[in-house]
Amino acid sequence: MAVDFIAGAAQVDVSPRNSQFLYGYPHVPRMSEGIHDPLLASALYLSDGARQAFLVSCDVVYISKAISARVRPRIVAATGNPAAGISVSCTHTHSGPLTTECVICDADPVVPPPDPQYLQLLEDGIVEAARRAFLSAQKAQAGLAHADSTGIGANRHLPQGGPSDHQMPVLMVRSADGKKNIACMLVCSMHPTVLHENSRLVSGDFPGLSRIWLQENVLGTGCPVLHQTGPAGNQSPRYVTSENTFAEAQRLGELLGRAVAKVLPEIQYRSDLPIHCATAEVDLPRRKLPSEDQAAANLKKAADQLQRLRRTGAPRQEVRTLECDWFGAEETVALAKALAGGRLEAFYLATLPAEIMRIGVGPWDFIFWPGEIFVEYALALKLVRKHTYLITCANGDAQSYLATREAREQDWYERSNAIFEPGAGELLLAKTLELLSMDLR
Repeated sequence: MAVDFIAGAAQVDVSPRNSQFLYGYPHVPRMSEGIHDPLLASALYLSDGARQAFLVSCDVVYISKAISARVRPRIVAATGNPAAGISVSCTHTHSGPLTTECVICDADPVVPPPDPQYLQLLEDGIVEAARRAFLSAQKAQAGLAHADSTGIGANRHLPQGGPSDHQMPVLMVRSADGKKNIACMLVCSMHPTVLHENSRLVSGDFPGLSRIWLQENVLGTGCPVLHQTGPAGNQSPRYVTSENTFAEAQRLGELLGRAVAKVLPEIQYRSDLPIHCATAEVDLPRRKLPSEDQAAANLKKAADQLQRLRRTGAPRQEVRTLECDWFGAEETVALAKALAGGRLEAFYLATLPAEIMRIGVGPWDFIFWPGEIFVEYALALKLVRKHTYLITCANGDAQSYLATREAREQDWYERSNAIFEPGAGELLLAKTLELLSMDLR
């Protein structure tokens, strides 16, 4: 099949226009007092002349299944293009507005519901970014290289040698004559949580600052950068930062930008890039929750352990890990109460079935999963399928983490606030491999 590869990209500012509750850290009434760096919806449109795809990444904490369902038909209507694949993902910044109702917030009285006006602004921005990307499409070429993200973080529970993935795919798209950068898309498997509770400014954290560095120093300000979140559920920058400041977020952002810039000269561009898209759905196993009494007992145990650690003057990283365990135990109490009161069912209905999307660009396959995923699933995928890259926090929020069986056995934080069993990730992986076995040419 002859390929007429074209591409277009655009970015739209989706920063809040008023003070917003900044979501990401429990028990902190964190209302924004300004904007440090803008939140963007960045879109990339790809076509081979017969098939099309839109990839949109947003600087927000979650993209719910409801948001994805609302913007997709609007993108089709705005472009007149019934693309086979429309993926909407997020960077998962913890310094932006809340974008979906979370059942675990039942444990946190300071968290308000999402602001409908901001949700409208976000969705309008997503659609507009896709529309502009479509209208700017031109003959293009693309190539991919692997950058090394070492230094921006480590495994949250096992920082010395625990599972991580620092191989960072970088997809560069440029005009057919090679004179103009159209877009840069990277997949980074690290939580954007340099900034903590004391920050009151809207920010994309290190992904947003990395984008700014790349645009100002390498790519040009007119080249959108789509920062995609790889499996980062158990990946954190806490062990490589000296403090939770914008200076540290800037340092990691520049480190990431330089890693991308280093591999750009290696990229071999080509234009014979057919686009292929497919989706599948999976019904995930619901978590077997403890009784309210047992959950309360586990919470007391976690609180006692945290207090003991604080009294010993332990390093801040160890204290933070125990704080998260305490948060998780508290959220398990909220989940147990929500189950007993019949409230949890609505959240299952809002997230299920989970959607898997495959968007192929020539020899490279990008797989999109909902939720915050442990890195082990991406490592397992790489073992059996080369040139395949897992993007998470996409097309659905899964109400938090999809952890591993080890997380359940160790009773880690991510297991404590999950609403699905660890087998959910294994089901997603199995269905993904089925999707990848399909010949979509």
